[in-house]
Amino acid sequence: MNPEARTSVTPVPAIVPREQHVISRKNISKAALRVLYRLHDAGYDAFLVGGAVRDLLLGGHPKDFDVATNATPDEVKKLFRNCRLIGRRFRLAHVVFGPEIIEVATFRGTGEDDASEGDRHIVDGLIVRDNVWGSIEEDAVRRDFRVNALYYDISDFSVRDYVGGMQDLQNRVLDLIGDPATRYREDPVRMLRAARLAAKLGFTIDPKASAPFEELGPLLCDAAPARLFDESLKMFLAGNGLKSFRMLEKCGLLKFLFPATARALKRGDEALRSLIEQGLANTDQRIAEGKSVTPAFLFAVLLWGEVRDLAHAWMAKGADDSEAWSRAAAQVVGEQCQRVAIPRRFTLTMEEIWSLQPRFEQIHRKRVFRLMAHPRFRAAFDFLLLRAPESPALRELGQWWAHAQQLPQDMLAAALPAGTGTPAGVPGTAPRKRRRRKPSGKSGSA
Repeated sequence: MNPEARTSVTPVPAIVPREQHVISRKNISKAALRVLYRLHDAGYDAFLVGGAVRDLLLGGHPKDFDVATNATPDEVKKLFRNCRLIGRRFRLAHVVFGPEIIEVATFRGTGEDDASEGDRHIVDGLIVRDNVWGSIEEDAVRRDFRVNALYYDISDFSVRDYVGGMQDLQNRVLDLIGDPATRYREDPVRMLRAARLAAKLGFTIDPKASAPFEELGPLLCDAAPARLFDESLKMFLAGNGLKSFRMLEKCGLLKFLFPATARALKRGDEALRSLIEQGLANTDQRIAEGKSVTPAFLFAVLLWGEVRDLAHAWMAKGADDSEAWSRAAAQVVGEQCQRVAIPRRFTLTMEEIWSLQPRFEQIHRKRVFRLMAHPRFRAAFDFLLLRAPESPALRELGQWWAHAQQLPQDMLAAALPAGTGTPAGVPGTAPRKRRRRKPSGKSGSA
Protein backbone atom coordinates (compact mmCIF):
# COMPACT_ATOMS: atom_id res chain seq x y z
CA MET A 1 0.00 0.00 0.00
CA ASN A 2 1.20 3.52 -0.72
CA PRO A 3 2.78 4.84 2.50
CA GLU A 4 0.92 8.13 2.06
CA ALA A 5 -2.36 6.26 2.36
CA ARG A 6 -1.48 4.89 5.75
CA THR A 7 -3.18 6.03 8.91
CA SER A 8 -2.09 5.40 12.46
CA VAL A 9 -3.29 2.02 13.65
CA THR A 10 -3.38 1.45 17.37
CA PRO A 11 -1.42 -1.71 18.34
CA VAL A 12 -4.24 -2.45 20.73
CA PRO A 13 -7.66 -1.30 19.53
CA ALA A 14 -9.98 0.85 21.56
CA ILE A 15 -12.44 -1.76 22.80
CA VAL A 16 -15.91 -0.63 23.78
CA PRO A 17 -17.41 -3.32 26.07
CA ARG A 18 -21.03 -4.46 25.74
CA GLU A 19 -22.30 -2.29 28.58
CA GLN A 20 -20.91 0.88 26.99
CA HIS A 21 -22.59 0.72 23.56
CA VAL A 22 -26.16 0.37 22.31
CA ILE A 23 -25.83 -2.56 19.89
CA SER A 24 -28.17 -5.41 20.76
CA ARG A 25 -28.40 -8.79 19.03
CA LYS A 26 -32.16 -8.22 18.88
CA ASN A 27 -31.48 -5.63 16.16
CA ILE A 28 -29.17 -7.86 14.12
CA SER A 29 -30.72 -10.10 11.49
CA LYS A 30 -31.02 -13.77 12.42
CA ALA A 31 -29.22 -14.72 9.23
CA ALA A 32 -26.22 -12.55 10.13
CA LEU A 33 -26.12 -14.04 13.63
CA ARG A 34 -26.15 -17.57 12.19
CA VAL A 35 -23.17 -16.73 9.99
CA LEU A 36 -21.27 -15.07 12.84
CA TYR A 37 -21.85 -17.93 15.27
CA ARG A 38 -21.00 -20.67 12.77
CA LEU A 39 -17.71 -18.98 11.87
CA HIS A 40 -16.93 -18.46 15.56
CA ASP A 41 -17.78 -22.06 16.48
CA ALA A 42 -15.54 -23.28 13.67
CA GLY A 43 -12.59 -21.47 15.25
CA TYR A 44 -12.51 -18.38 13.01
CA ASP A 45 -12.68 -14.71 14.00
CA ALA A 46 -16.10 -13.30 13.14
CA PHE A 47 -17.17 -9.65 13.22
CA LEU A 48 -20.14 -7.62 12.07
CA VAL A 49 -18.56 -4.70 10.24
CA GLY A 50 -19.12 -1.54 8.23
CA GLY A 51 -22.39 0.31 7.75
CA ALA A 52 -24.40 -2.10 9.90
CA VAL A 53 -22.24 -1.39 12.98
CA ARG A 54 -22.24 2.33 12.23
CA ASP A 55 -26.02 2.50 11.85
CA LEU A 56 -26.70 0.35 14.92
CA LEU A 57 -24.50 2.61 17.04
CA LEU A 58 -26.49 5.59 15.73
CA GLY A 59 -29.76 3.91 16.68
CA GLY A 60 -30.73 3.07 13.10
CA HIS A 61 -32.01 -0.10 11.45
CA PRO A 62 -29.56 -1.43 8.85
CA LYS A 63 -30.91 -3.12 5.74
CA ASP A 64 -27.71 -5.05 5.06
CA PHE A 65 -25.38 -6.89 7.39
CA ASP A 66 -21.78 -7.56 6.35
CA VAL A 67 -19.39 -9.91 8.08
CA ALA A 68 -15.57 -9.82 8.22
CA THR A 69 -13.51 -12.88 9.12
CA ASN A 70 -10.05 -14.42 8.89
CA ALA A 71 -11.56 -17.38 7.02
CA THR A 72 -10.79 -17.36 3.29
CA PRO A 73 -13.67 -17.41 0.79
CA ASP A 74 -13.06 -21.11 0.11
CA GLU A 75 -13.14 -21.87 3.84
CA VAL A 76 -16.40 -19.94 4.21
CA LYS A 77 -17.91 -21.94 1.35
CA LYS A 78 -17.03 -25.22 3.09
CA LEU A 79 -19.00 -24.09 6.16
CA PHE A 80 -22.16 -23.05 4.32
CA ARG A 81 -23.94 -25.11 1.68
CA ASN A 82 -25.99 -21.99 0.84
CA CYS A 83 -22.85 -20.05 -0.11
CA ARG A 84 -21.64 -18.80 -3.47
CA LEU A 85 -18.36 -17.07 -4.24
CA ILE A 86 -18.50 -13.90 -6.35
CA GLY A 87 -16.23 -11.21 -7.73
CA ARG A 88 -12.86 -10.97 -9.37
CA ARG A 89 -11.87 -7.49 -8.25
CA PHE A 90 -12.94 -8.25 -4.67
CA ARG A 91 -13.41 -11.95 -3.91
CA LEU A 92 -16.39 -12.35 -1.57
CA ALA A 93 -18.64 -15.04 -0.16
CA HIS A 94 -22.40 -14.58 -0.28
CA VAL A 95 -24.35 -16.71 2.17
CA VAL A 96 -27.96 -16.85 0.98
CA PHE A 97 -30.96 -17.13 3.31
CA GLY A 98 -34.01 -16.82 1.07
CA PRO A 99 -34.24 -13.16 0.03
CA GLU A 100 -31.47 -12.10 2.43
CA ILE A 101 -27.80 -12.26 1.51
CA ILE A 102 -25.04 -11.98 4.11
CA GLU A 103 -21.82 -10.78 2.52
CA VAL A 104 -18.72 -12.32 4.09
CA ALA A 105 -15.33 -10.75 3.35
CA THR A 106 -11.93 -12.06 4.34
CA PHE A 107 -9.73 -9.52 6.17
CA ARG A 108 -7.91 -7.49 3.49
CA GLY A 109 -4.18 -6.99 3.86
CA THR A 110 -1.96 -4.10 2.77
CA GLY A 111 0.14 -6.32 0.49
CA GLU A 112 3.39 -4.97 1.92
CA ASP A 113 4.37 -8.25 3.52
CA ASP A 114 6.04 -10.64 1.06
CA ALA A 115 4.31 -13.49 2.85
CA SER A 116 0.87 -11.98 2.26
CA GLU A 117 -1.54 -14.40 0.69
CA GLY A 118 -3.52 -13.30 -2.37
CA ASP A 119 -3.35 -10.91 -5.30
CA ARG A 120 -3.52 -7.12 -5.75
CA HIS A 121 -3.22 -5.21 -8.99
CA ILE A 122 -3.08 -1.38 -9.19
CA VAL A 123 -3.02 0.63 -12.45
CA ASP A 124 -2.28 4.39 -12.28
CA GLY A 125 -3.28 4.44 -8.62
CA LEU A 126 -6.64 2.70 -9.33
CA ILE A 127 -7.24 -0.64 -7.61
CA VAL A 128 -8.39 -3.08 -10.28
CA ARG A 129 -8.00 -6.21 -8.17
CA ASP A 130 -7.65 -6.57 -4.39
CA ASN A 131 -7.54 -10.07 -2.99
CA VAL A 132 -4.68 -9.89 -0.52
CA TRP A 133 -5.60 -11.40 2.85
CA GLY A 134 -4.28 -9.97 6.09
CA SER A 135 -5.04 -9.18 9.73
CA ILE A 136 -7.99 -7.30 11.19
CA GLU A 137 -5.66 -4.33 11.85
CA GLU A 138 -4.73 -4.20 8.16
CA ASP A 139 -8.36 -4.68 7.18
CA ALA A 140 -9.36 -1.64 9.24
CA VAL A 141 -6.82 0.55 7.44
CA ARG A 142 -7.99 -0.71 4.04
CA ARG A 143 -11.58 0.52 4.62
CA ASP A 144 -12.72 3.87 3.29
CA PHE A 145 -14.22 5.99 6.10
CA ARG A 146 -13.36 5.80 9.76
CA VAL A 147 -17.00 5.37 10.78
CA ASN A 148 -17.11 2.28 8.53
CA ALA A 149 -14.12 0.64 10.19
CA LEU A 150 -15.86 -0.45 13.42
CA TYR A 151 -16.10 -4.16 14.26
CA TYR A 152 -18.71 -5.86 16.44
CA ASP A 153 -17.11 -8.96 17.98
CA ILE A 154 -19.53 -11.87 18.34
CA SER A 155 -17.22 -13.57 20.86
CA ASP A 156 -17.75 -10.97 23.60
CA PHE A 157 -20.24 -8.46 22.04
CA SER A 158 -17.71 -5.63 22.20
CA VAL A 159 -16.97 -3.03 19.50
CA ARG A 160 -13.40 -2.69 18.26
CA ASP A 161 -12.15 0.65 16.94
CA TYR A 162 -8.72 0.78 15.27
CA VAL A 163 -8.87 4.16 13.51
CA GLY A 164 -10.97 6.58 15.59
CA GLY A 165 -14.37 5.80 14.14
CA MET A 166 -16.18 6.14 17.47
CA GLN A 167 -14.89 9.69 17.83
CA ASP A 168 -16.15 10.57 14.34
CA LEU A 169 -19.58 9.17 15.22
CA GLN A 170 -19.73 11.38 18.27
CA ASN A 171 -18.59 14.43 16.27
CA ARG A 172 -20.93 13.53 13.37
CA VAL A 173 -18.16 13.98 10.85
CA LEU A 174 -17.15 11.85 7.86
CA ASP A 175 -13.41 11.41 7.42
CA LEU A 176 -11.33 9.16 5.21
CA ILE A 177 -8.73 6.73 6.43
CA GLY A 178 -5.37 7.77 5.00
CA ASP A 179 -4.51 10.41 2.43
CA PRO A 180 -7.76 11.54 0.69
CA ALA A 181 -6.23 12.14 -2.75
CA THR A 182 -4.61 8.70 -2.75
CA ARG A 183 -7.77 6.98 -1.60
CA TYR A 184 -9.89 8.74 -4.26
CA ARG A 185 -7.42 7.78 -6.97
CA GLU A 186 -7.65 4.17 -5.79
CA ASP A 187 -11.43 4.34 -6.23
CA PRO A 188 -13.00 7.62 -7.48
CA VAL A 189 -16.50 6.44 -6.52
CA ARG A 190 -15.49 7.08 -2.92
CA MET A 191 -16.19 10.75 -3.60
CA LEU A 192 -19.83 9.94 -4.36
CA ARG A 193 -20.00 7.68 -1.33
CA ALA A 194 -18.76 10.54 0.85
CA ALA A 195 -21.58 12.78 -0.41
CA ARG A 196 -24.19 10.02 -0.09
CA LEU A 197 -23.22 9.00 3.46
CA ALA A 198 -22.96 12.61 4.66
CA ALA A 199 -26.49 13.22 3.31
CA LYS A 200 -27.88 10.00 4.77
CA LEU A 201 -26.34 10.43 8.22
CA GLY A 202 -26.63 14.20 8.48
CA PHE A 203 -22.83 14.40 8.92
CA THR A 204 -20.41 17.00 7.68
CA ILE A 205 -17.52 15.93 5.45
CA ASP A 206 -14.14 16.70 6.97
CA PRO A 207 -12.53 19.56 4.98
CA LYS A 208 -9.47 17.42 4.25
CA ALA A 209 -11.73 14.74 2.76
CA SER A 210 -13.66 17.18 0.54
CA ALA A 211 -10.70 19.30 -0.58
CA PRO A 212 -9.73 17.06 -3.57
CA PHE A 213 -13.26 16.88 -5.06
CA GLU A 214 -12.79 19.63 -7.65
CA GLU A 215 -9.39 18.38 -8.81
CA LEU A 216 -10.19 14.66 -8.79
CA GLY A 217 -13.90 14.79 -9.68
CA PRO A 218 -13.11 14.26 -13.40
CA LEU A 219 -11.83 10.77 -12.49
CA LEU A 220 -15.50 9.79 -12.13
CA CYS A 221 -15.78 10.09 -15.92
CA ASP A 222 -13.58 6.98 -16.15
CA ALA A 223 -15.60 4.94 -13.64
CA ALA A 224 -17.68 2.06 -15.00
CA PRO A 225 -21.10 3.49 -16.05
CA ALA A 226 -22.87 0.40 -14.65
CA ARG A 227 -21.29 1.03 -11.27
CA LEU A 228 -22.33 4.68 -11.36
CA PHE A 229 -25.89 3.58 -12.10
CA ASP A 230 -25.85 1.42 -8.96
CA GLU A 231 -24.41 4.29 -6.95
CA SER A 232 -27.10 6.63 -8.32
CA LEU A 233 -29.82 4.26 -7.12
CA LYS A 234 -28.26 4.23 -3.65
CA MET A 235 -28.23 8.01 -3.59
CA PHE A 236 -31.68 8.73 -4.98
CA LEU A 237 -33.81 5.66 -4.20
CA ALA A 238 -32.94 4.96 -0.56
CA GLY A 239 -35.10 7.62 1.08
CA ASN A 240 -32.49 10.40 1.12
CA GLY A 241 -32.66 11.52 -2.50
CA LEU A 242 -33.24 15.23 -1.92
CA LYS A 243 -30.45 15.47 0.67
CA SER A 244 -28.11 13.53 -1.61
CA PHE A 245 -28.88 15.82 -4.55
CA ARG A 246 -28.18 18.93 -2.49
CA MET A 247 -24.97 17.40 -1.14
CA LEU A 248 -23.78 16.54 -4.67
CA GLU A 249 -24.34 20.15 -5.69
CA LYS A 250 -22.64 21.47 -2.56
CA CYS A 251 -19.62 19.24 -3.16
CA GLY A 252 -19.41 20.17 -6.85
CA LEU A 253 -19.88 16.53 -7.93
CA LEU A 254 -23.24 16.76 -9.73
CA LYS A 255 -21.62 17.90 -12.98
CA PHE A 256 -19.53 14.74 -13.12
CA LEU A 257 -22.48 12.41 -12.58
CA PHE A 258 -25.35 14.25 -14.35
CA PRO A 259 -23.72 16.85 -16.60
CA ALA A 260 -26.97 17.72 -18.43
CA THR A 261 -28.72 18.41 -15.11
CA ALA A 262 -25.87 20.60 -13.93
CA ARG A 263 -25.89 22.58 -17.20
CA ALA A 264 -29.65 23.16 -17.08
CA LEU A 265 -29.54 24.31 -13.46
CA LYS A 266 -26.62 26.61 -14.18
CA ARG A 267 -28.91 28.58 -16.49
CA GLY A 268 -30.77 29.75 -13.37
CA ASP A 269 -34.17 28.16 -14.06
CA GLU A 270 -35.82 28.22 -10.63
CA ALA A 271 -38.92 26.40 -11.91
CA LEU A 272 -36.65 23.53 -13.00
CA ARG A 273 -34.96 23.43 -9.61
CA SER A 274 -38.39 23.33 -7.97
CA LEU A 275 -39.42 20.44 -10.23
CA ILE A 276 -36.30 18.42 -9.44
CA GLU A 277 -36.40 19.01 -5.70
CA GLN A 278 -40.13 18.31 -5.48
CA GLY A 279 -39.70 15.14 -7.53
CA LEU A 280 -36.95 13.93 -5.19
CA ALA A 281 -38.99 14.88 -2.10
CA ASN A 282 -42.01 12.97 -3.45
CA THR A 283 -39.83 9.92 -4.09
CA ASP A 284 -38.41 10.07 -0.55
CA GLN A 285 -41.93 10.25 0.84
CA ARG A 286 -43.11 7.25 -1.21
CA ILE A 287 -40.15 5.22 0.04
CA ALA A 288 -40.91 6.22 3.64
CA GLU A 289 -44.50 5.06 3.14
CA GLY A 290 -43.38 1.73 1.68
CA LYS A 291 -44.72 2.54 -1.81
CA SER A 292 -43.08 1.50 -5.05
CA VAL A 293 -40.80 3.84 -6.97
CA THR A 294 -39.15 3.56 -10.37
CA PRO A 295 -35.75 4.88 -11.43
CA ALA A 296 -37.25 5.87 -14.80
CA PHE A 297 -39.42 8.61 -13.29
CA LEU A 298 -36.56 9.98 -11.21
CA PHE A 299 -34.13 10.10 -14.14
CA ALA A 300 -36.85 11.73 -16.26
CA VAL A 301 -37.10 14.45 -13.60
CA LEU A 302 -33.32 14.96 -13.40
CA LEU A 303 -32.84 15.26 -17.17
CA TRP A 304 -36.04 17.17 -18.01
CA GLY A 305 -34.50 20.65 -18.25
CA GLU A 306 -32.00 19.73 -20.95
CA VAL A 307 -34.55 17.64 -22.92
CA ARG A 308 -37.13 20.45 -22.82
CA ASP A 309 -34.68 23.13 -23.94
CA LEU A 310 -33.31 21.00 -26.78
CA ALA A 311 -36.82 20.07 -27.98
CA HIS A 312 -37.81 23.73 -28.08
CA ALA A 313 -34.62 24.53 -29.98
CA TRP A 314 -35.41 21.89 -32.60
CA MET A 315 -38.98 23.17 -32.94
CA ALA A 316 -37.66 26.70 -33.44
CA LYS A 317 -35.65 25.34 -36.37
CA GLY A 318 -38.80 23.96 -37.97
CA ALA A 319 -38.93 20.37 -36.70
CA ASP A 320 -42.41 19.08 -35.86
CA ASP A 321 -43.21 18.35 -32.22
CA SER A 322 -42.79 14.59 -32.40
CA GLU A 323 -39.45 14.76 -34.17
CA ALA A 324 -38.17 17.51 -31.86
CA TRP A 325 -38.95 15.60 -28.66
CA SER A 326 -37.57 12.36 -30.10
CA ARG A 327 -34.28 13.95 -31.14
CA ALA A 328 -33.89 15.82 -27.86
CA ALA A 329 -34.56 12.69 -25.81
CA ALA A 330 -32.13 10.59 -27.86
CA GLN A 331 -29.36 13.19 -27.53
CA VAL A 332 -29.71 13.66 -23.77
CA VAL A 333 -30.16 9.96 -22.97
CA GLY A 334 -27.22 9.05 -25.21
CA GLU A 335 -24.95 11.51 -23.41
CA GLN A 336 -26.14 10.48 -19.96
CA CYS A 337 -25.71 6.75 -20.60
CA GLN A 338 -22.05 7.31 -21.37
CA ARG A 339 -21.71 8.46 -17.77
CA VAL A 340 -24.43 6.45 -15.99
CA ALA A 341 -25.56 3.22 -17.68
CA ILE A 342 -29.34 3.60 -17.40
CA PRO A 343 -30.89 0.33 -18.67
CA ARG A 344 -33.00 0.50 -21.82
CA ARG A 345 -36.17 -0.54 -19.98
CA PHE A 346 -35.90 2.71 -18.01
CA THR A 347 -34.83 5.01 -20.85
CA LEU A 348 -37.85 3.89 -22.91
CA THR A 349 -40.17 4.88 -20.06
CA MET A 350 -38.36 8.20 -19.64
CA GLU A 351 -38.78 9.01 -23.32
CA GLU A 352 -42.49 8.16 -23.16
CA ILE A 353 -43.02 10.42 -20.13
CA TRP A 354 -41.34 13.31 -21.95
CA SER A 355 -43.09 12.75 -25.28
CA LEU A 356 -46.53 12.64 -23.63
CA GLN A 357 -46.17 16.11 -22.10
CA PRO A 358 -47.29 18.08 -25.22
CA ARG A 359 -50.26 15.75 -25.64
CA PHE A 360 -51.82 17.03 -22.41
CA GLU A 361 -52.52 20.27 -24.28
CA GLN A 362 -54.64 18.48 -26.90
CA ILE A 363 -58.07 18.67 -25.27
CA HIS A 364 -60.55 16.99 -27.55
CA ARG A 365 -62.43 13.75 -27.25
CA LYS A 366 -60.42 11.16 -29.14
CA ARG A 367 -57.04 12.37 -27.96
CA VAL A 368 -58.07 12.72 -24.32
CA PHE A 369 -59.34 9.15 -24.13
CA ARG A 370 -56.39 7.84 -26.12
CA LEU A 371 -53.96 9.56 -23.75
CA MET A 372 -55.78 8.31 -20.64
CA ALA A 373 -55.52 4.74 -21.98
CA HIS A 374 -51.76 5.02 -22.49
CA PRO A 375 -49.78 2.70 -20.14
CA ARG A 376 -47.55 5.62 -19.08
CA PHE A 377 -50.43 8.06 -18.54
CA ARG A 378 -50.23 8.06 -14.73
CA ALA A 379 -46.48 8.65 -14.66
CA ALA A 380 -46.78 11.37 -17.33
CA PHE A 381 -49.63 13.04 -15.41
CA ASP A 382 -47.61 13.03 -12.18
CA PHE A 383 -44.80 14.61 -14.19
CA LEU A 384 -47.21 17.28 -15.49
CA LEU A 385 -48.12 18.16 -11.89
CA LEU A 386 -44.43 18.60 -11.08
CA ARG A 387 -44.15 21.03 -14.00
CA ALA A 388 -47.03 23.18 -12.68
CA PRO A 389 -44.77 25.94 -11.22
CA GLU A 390 -43.49 26.67 -14.74
CA SER A 391 -46.61 28.72 -15.61
CA PRO A 392 -50.23 29.49 -14.56
CA ALA A 393 -51.43 27.73 -17.73
CA LEU A 394 -49.73 24.50 -16.69
CA ARG A 395 -51.28 24.72 -13.22
CA GLU A 396 -54.74 25.07 -14.78
CA LEU A 397 -54.01 22.25 -17.19
CA GLY A 398 -52.99 19.96 -14.33
CA GLN A 399 -56.18 20.82 -12.44
CA TRP A 400 -58.31 20.08 -15.51
CA TRP A 401 -56.75 16.64 -16.02
CA ALA A 402 -57.07 15.84 -12.31
CA HIS A 403 -60.78 16.69 -12.52
CA ALA A 404 -61.23 14.76 -15.78
CA GLN A 405 -59.98 11.56 -14.16
CA GLN A 406 -62.72 11.79 -11.54
CA LEU A 407 -65.56 11.99 -14.08
CA PRO A 408 -67.44 8.98 -15.48
CA GLN A 409 -66.49 8.36 -19.10
CA ASP A 410 -69.89 9.38 -20.50
CA MET A 411 -69.85 12.71 -18.64
CA LEU A 412 -66.30 13.42 -19.73
CA ALA A 413 -67.13 12.57 -23.34
CA ALA A 414 -70.13 14.89 -23.28
CA ALA A 415 -68.01 17.75 -21.97
CA LEU A 416 -65.36 17.38 -24.67
CA PRO A 417 -65.52 18.70 -28.21
CA ALA A 418 -65.21 16.11 -30.92
CA GLY A 419 -62.92 18.37 -32.98
CA THR A 420 -60.07 20.63 -32.04
CA GLY A 421 -62.04 23.05 -29.88
CA THR A 422 -61.26 23.70 -26.25
CA PRO A 423 -63.96 23.01 -23.64
CA ALA A 424 -64.86 25.58 -21.02
CA GLY A 425 -62.53 25.72 -18.05
CA VAL A 426 -59.49 24.48 -19.99
CA PRO A 427 -56.56 26.80 -20.67
CA GLY A 428 -56.70 27.77 -24.32
CA THR A 429 -54.08 26.32 -26.61
CA ALA A 430 -53.37 27.53 -30.08
CA PRO A 431 -54.75 25.12 -32.67
CA ARG A 432 -51.98 23.15 -34.29
CA LYS A 433 -51.41 23.71 -37.97
CA ARG A 434 -51.62 20.63 -40.09
CA ARG A 435 -48.42 19.95 -41.93
CA ARG A 436 -48.75 18.95 -45.54
CA ARG A 437 -47.23 15.68 -46.50
CA LYS A 438 -44.19 16.04 -48.68
CA PRO A 439 -44.65 14.70 -52.24
CA SER A 440 -43.45 11.13 -52.39
CA GLY A 441 -41.81 11.71 -55.75
CA LYS A 442 -43.62 8.70 -57.22
CA SER A 443 -45.95 9.03 -60.17
CA GLY A 444 -49.51 7.92 -59.76
CA SER A 445 -49.50 6.24 -63.15
CA ALA A 446 -48.16 2.81 -63.85
